[in-house]
Amino acid sequence: MRTSYKPAELARTLARTTLLVATATAVAATAACGGTGTDSAGGKTVTVYSADGVGPWYQTQFAAFQKQTGIAVNLVEAGSGEVVNRVDKEQANPQADVVVTLPPFIQKAKASGLLQDSGIDTGAVPAADKDPEGKFVTLANNYLCFIANPSVDTSALKWDDLLKPEFKGKLQYSTPGQAGDGTAVLILLQKLLGKQGALDYLNKLQANNVGPSSSTGKLQAKVDKGELTVANGDVQMNLTTIKDKGSKFSVFFPATADGKKSTVAVPYVMGLAKGAPHKSDATKLMTFLLAAEAQKTLGPDAFAVPARAELRDAPATGSGPSPSAALKGVEVLPVDWNKVLTDLDGDLAAYQKATGS
Repeated sequence: MRTSYKPAELARTLARTTLLVATATAVAATAACGGTGTDSAGGKTVTVYSADGVGPWYQTQFAAFQKQTGIAVNLVEAGSGEVVNRVDKEQANPQADVVVTLPPFIQKAKASGLLQDSGIDTGAVPAADKDPEGKFVTLANNYLCFIANPSVDTSALKWDDLLKPEFKGKLQYSTPGQAGDGTAVLILLQKLLGKQGALDYLNKLQANNVGPSSSTGKLQAKVDKGELTVANGDVQMNLTTIKDKGSKFSVFFPATADGKKSTVAVPYVMGLAKGAPHKSDATKLMTFLLAAEAQKTLGPDAFAVPARAELRDAPATGSGPSPSAALKGVEVLPVDWNKVLTDLDGDLAAYQKATGS
C-alpha cells in the first residue's frame, strides 16, 4: 500500500517522486480549495503533508473549513514514509504546517524532532490514540484485514487454513518493510504467536505465497478476478473499492485455532510540524478535523473509524458496507509503535531470512 519502511529505500523513493508530488500538490490544492501556495488569493493557506488514502474526504472537509474560516488548505499527498522524509529535508525552510502519516512514522517524526505540541483539545480521543506529550493525535482509525474471492467461505477461516495446499499459488500478501499493510501482517502475527512463532508461520505460508508485492492495493483486482483467492488489505481501502468499483471480494479476519479474530490498527495520525509557517491557522484546522461534525463523516465518506471515542460505535448509515460492521466481533490488539520502530530493522532482517525473500 502506501508505506515503505526501509530508510534508504525511502530516500530513493522520495528523490524519484519529488516532481510527481509537486504536481499532485498543485492538483490537490486546486481541487480542495483553490490555493496553490502559502497565500491564496486574498486569504491565508495552511499546508498539509499527508499519507494518501483519504483524499476525497479531505477535499470535502477542507472546503468546509475554508468556508467557515476563510483559510484555504494546500494538500500534499505521498507515501507515509515520504511525508516524514520531506519534512525532515525542509527543516531549514519549513513548508508543512500539519503532518498526517501512519505509525511508526509519526513516532519517527516525533523522535526526530519534527513535531511540536499543538496545544489543541484532544480530550475526546482515547489516551491510547494520542501522544502523552501532545505531539500527535489519531485523526482517523483504519485496520488491517484480509480479502477473499467470493468462491471462498470466510466465515470460519483460520490462519492455519491458509497453509493448506488448496491455497498454493492463490494467496499473496504485501511484503513487510515495503508496504504498510504487509508490515502490519508481521506485527499482528508477532502479537498472536510471538516473534519466532510469526517467523515460523510465515516460513510455512511461503509455500502458498505467490511472491513479494510492494503494493497492497494492487492485490484487490487480482482477488476480484480470481487470480488470487486471498490477500491482505485494510478496511478503509477495501470498503472504498467495494463501493466505488463494485468489487465482489469479501473483507475478513483470519481466526486463531480457538476461533478468535483479531487485527491491529493502522491509523492516520496528525501532528503540528515544528516550525510550521502558519501555526495559529494550522491548529484551527486540526481542531476542525477533530470536531464531531467532521469526524462523524469519516465512516460514510471514507470508510474510516472516527478518532473520537463517542462516535466509534455510531450506527452505520446507508445500505453499503461500514467499518463498524466489518469489525464486529474482532479484537483490536494494542501495539507499542515506539518498540516497533526500535525493533523494525532487526525484525525485517529476520523475516527475510525466514522466508528467503
